[in-house]
Amino acid sequence: MKFIGITGGVGAGKSAILEYIAEHYNAKVMLADEIAHDLMMPGTKCYDTIKEVFGAEDIFLQDGSFDRAKMAQVIFSDETKREQMNGIVHPAVREYILEVYEKEKAAGTLDFLILEAALLIEEHYDEICDELWYIYTSEKNRRERLRENRGYSDEKIDGIFASQLTEEEYRRHCVKVIDNNGSVEDTNLQLVKIFNEEK
Repeated sequence: MKFIGITGGVGAGKSAILEYIAEHYNAKVMLADEIAHDLMMPGTKCYDTIKEVFGAEDIFLQDGSFDRAKMAQVIFSDETKREQMNGIVHPAVREYILEVYEKEKAAGTLDFLILEAALLIEEHYDEICDELWYIYTSEKNRRERLRENRGYSDEKIDGIFASQLTEEEYRRHCVKVIDNNGSVEDTNLQLVKIFNEEK
């Protein structure tokens, strides 16, 4: 089983690529964001720590769970708060991912274990993944997608882009680059070629 980490900037179109991989290969796809979301539900250790640290912030819904939009606003506009949040959530996510990796490795039924994470490089997942792959989409295309698909303002997009790695940094750490600026077919052809090389 090969453990592959996939990353790229917000709006790079990673979801469609991950869906294609899950459908066409003997692979399990893990999304770090979804894992983090599950680990932050009321009643978890992560949730209790976040409530302790961020209790004064207006980031909670009436049922006690987090308002993700408000939380994003808070952490993307304040680097100290973002670092505090990451310091709570990321170690828990990493621990969970390592547990899944060990379990799947022992089971021996998968060809690929895929992890998608925005902070794959920053969180040193190269230490546990066999390879890191980068989904490249131009800033112009990403900006358009975020405006159209998520309704983000330019100000919000600027804040998100400023908090992420540069294209050069992504390319320096990743052994494979998938260009996602063209059609879906173009991207899928690249994936077929890459996975054929992996066999």
